[in-house]
Amino acid sequence: MLHSYDRLNAVNYARKWAFKRNPSYTNFDEMGGDCTNFVSQVLHAGRCPMNYDKYGWYFQNINNRAPAWTSVKYLHKFLTKNKGVGPVANEVDLKDIQLGDLVQLRFDPSEEFAHSLVVVDIKFPKSINNIFIATHTIDRLDYRVSNYYIKEVRFLHISGYRTKK
Repeated sequence: MLHSYDRLNAVNYARKWAFKRNPSYTNFDEMGGDCTNFVSQVLHAGRCPMNYDKYGWYFQNINNRAPAWTSVKYLHKFLTKNKGVGPVANEVDLKDIQLGDLVQLRFDPSEEFAHSLVVVDIKFPKSINNIFIATHTIDRLDYRVSNYYIKEVRFLHISGYRTKK
C-alpha cells in the first residue's frame, strides 16, 4: 500500500533550505555536489521513510548512507524500482508533474544524468518554462527549468511511499 507523499511539507522544506545547509546532514558540495542529497532531504521531509536495505535509500552520516541518497543515477534507480520501504516514483511526461516531484537533467548526451531538482512551483500552461525548481550545488530557488542548458530532462512523479515490504 502506498501512503500519500506530503508535497506541502516537502516544498516548504525545499524553500527553507534552498540557500542554506541543514546541519543534520553532510554538505556534499565539495564531494561532487549536494543536489541529490538535498532532493533526498526534501523527500524525507515529505514523510518518506528511509530504506535501510543494502541497496536502499538512507542517510545516517557521511560514512553510513546509501548511494541512492546522494547519486543522481542511484536515486533514479531506487525510486523507479523500489518495491520496499520508502519513496516510489514513476517517470512521467511534463503534463503529469506536480509540486514536490523531481526533475533530473542531462547536460551532455554522452554522459549520464547529472543534476537533481525539486519542483516548488508550476505556472500554467505547463511547460518547461513554467516549472520552477529548488536545488543545491549551484543553489537555486524559483528557478525555471528552461534556464538550464540541457540535452535531456526527465520528470519523476513521487507516487507515494511504503512503510513496509
